[in-house]
Amino acid sequence: MTYKDFNSQRGFIFSKHIPEEISHFDRVFDVFKDLLTHTSGDIEEAFEWLDMLDKEYDIFNEEYSLQDFEEDLKKRGYIKEEDDKEGNSGTGKGKNILTAKLESALREYALDQIFGKLKKSGIGNHRTAKTGIGDERDGENRSFQYGDDLSAVNITESLKNAQVNNGISDLRLTEDDLIVEETRHKAQMSTVLMIDISHSMILYGEDRITPAKKVAMALVELINRKYPKDSIDIIVFGNEAWPIKIKDLPYLKVGPYHTNTVAGLELAMDILRRKRNTNKQIFMITDGKPSCIRLPNGEFYMNSYGLDDMIVSQCLNRAAQARKLKIPITTFMIAQDPYLRQFVEAFTAQNKGKAFLTGLSGLGQMIFEDYEKNRKKRI
Repeated sequence: MTYKDFNSQRGFIFSKHIPEEISHFDRVFDVFKDLLTHTSGDIEEAFEWLDMLDKEYDIFNEEYSLQDFEEDLKKRGYIKEEDDKEGNSGTGKGKNILTAKLESALREYALDQIFGKLKKSGIGNHRTAKTGIGDERDGENRSFQYGDDLSAVNITESLKNAQVNNGISDLRLTEDDLIVEETRHKAQMSTVLMIDISHSMILYGEDRITPAKKVAMALVELINRKYPKDSIDIIVFGNEAWPIKIKDLPYLKVGPYHTNTVAGLELAMDILRRKRNTNKQIFMITDGKPSCIRLPNGEFYMNSYGLDDMIVSQCLNRAAQARKLKIPITTFMIAQDPYLRQFVEAFTAQNKGKAFLTGLSGLGQMIFEDYEKNRKKRI
């Protein structure tokens, strides 16, 4: 029921709830965005899944068909016909490819799914315990000091001071009368998000890469909206580690790789060394143990059975190295094996960071909460 009218003499009047009308396109578009994430940006495969779902759940009707939906996507600028001259990196097998507008829509959709609706904020940054130049009023007043921004002057309190100091008959405002409102300094943060793309992320029929991609896209969108001064870099790691662009996140796929956590950590620390921000951190999403390192001679040493002492010791060494660089690592382990828990606990102890041992459902929520609560004292 919805509230219809109110009068202090009459009370409340209720009427039957009338659901908001959703266009045919918007109704199908949400399903399509979810399918695109699962198919790693393969539009034709997403259309095939949409056609299969239609046969079972009657998504389309006589008024609105799959062909109509495809045409609407083109008209609204979400997809376009592939042009070989553009050198687009889309992975669709057919003639249609994603546009930048659809890639942005996928990130926004992931954010809404994982974190809920958020409004864009102009200068949203992380709070600190430091007072100083900032955009958040602290509620405390103090005397004006040379160099204070005049926009922070509390006119009401300053006039009161002038009246007390000089009297009404000789009311004048001097520098000694000025009162300013204290503000909180807000810090910037540089983040590297590491995503495990080893084969185990789809092993045993469990899709772990799709929620990892959603989290990555949501985190990027979150930072763009609420923390525009922050920076975020995305890297993936399998046998080796390499950076990827934000626009390539929807196309991310698991490969026939082992898990070279050491390579991922080294690249993440190398990226953060070049950042000027004092506050730096690494988020690592992985589902399994480290199973690969590169030897000094350039060859790969791999061991998929249990926890290899040589590989583990190098991981712990990198965790300690990050701690010396004042880079905390937050590990999100999407597995429940007891021996993996022991490894994560040892890794976290070496770095003095944080660890979350979780399934897939709460992964994004915890990353969001940890990012929101991150308050650094070093400015």
